[in-house]
Amino acid sequence: MMRRRNFITLLGGWPLAARAQQPAMPIVGVLDAGSAEGDAELIAAFRQALSEGGYLEGQNVTIEYRWAEGKYDQLPILADELIKRQPAVLFAPGLPAALSIKAATATTPIVFVSGPDPVRAGLVTSLNRPNGNITGVTLFTSVLVAKRLELLREVVPAAGLIAFVVNPNDPRTRSDIEDVEAGARALGQQIIILEVSSDRDFDALFATVTQRGVRALLVGNDPFLNSQAQQLVALAARHTIPAIYGLRKHAEAGGLMSYSTNLAESARQAGIYVARILKGEKPGDLPVVQPTKFEFVINLRTARALGLTVPPTLLAIADEVIE
Repeated sequence: MMRRRNFITLLGGWPLAARAQQPAMPIVGVLDAGSAEGDAELIAAFRQALSEGGYLEGQNVTIEYRWAEGKYDQLPILADELIKRQPAVLFAPGLPAALSIKAATATTPIVFVSGPDPVRAGLVTSLNRPNGNITGVTLFTSVLVAKRLELLREVVPAAGLIAFVVNPNDPRTRSDIEDVEAGARALGQQIIILEVSSDRDFDALFATVTQRGVRALLVGNDPFLNSQAQQLVALAARHTIPAIYGLRKHAEAGGLMSYSTNLAESARQAGIYVARILKGEKPGDLPVVQPTKFEFVINLRTARALGLTVPPTLLAIADEVIE
């Protein structure tokens, strides 16, 4: 009888022992310069693509998140924290996060979503053949920022002075300024650059807008500014300043216009790549995904509140008109 009980006990212990010997779930590290709240839609699309690729968070993959909350100087610290977790793949939405994570490792696979041209930004050597440990999705914002200025001018043709609002801590700011200034010269438009790097700067920003007689805003598309969509839109409305933004959510929140690639779709493409890398593909063999469609959204309700008439030609080409 004793032997039989011992034998049963040993059998009962096997599943526990087997589970203990199973390898730990792979870790996907996410480094984001913004906030969990501000980038909720992006992360949801990323996780959905991972699940469609066979990886469910908490079941067969662990996702470790690090949020810089707009404090870009924290990105290298957060990147090192993630590397110490020995992730199988790293996901970096936004150029500041991508550059920080690339500087932290030359071996761990990285998938980015980057606004500027990733070759020009120094992330990859080639779009078709990235090589190394990094690939991702580009939004080509350098093309978009000049187009936004052109669209803004069509709605506010008499704007003597337009301000380009940027975050000086974003590594792409210099190239964006160059692109906007080139576009302004081509249009004969006077433009000034106004910098904000924290939410405490917004009151001073709009004080300057009032003092300088700025008639319209072109808002930069960096993670910090994107995370402040509600506050920016509310302040622009309070000061009756028309503005064009870099994400659809700004127009949905009451901003006048947005012109962008679909950020959720870009995050979904990144999630597909992360799943493929987890299955054994090499990032250097995966070409950088390029946008195929741009979204133009007009908030006609906001236009009426600002006393603006949107040209029929713009209404005709808009992907969405919010009444």
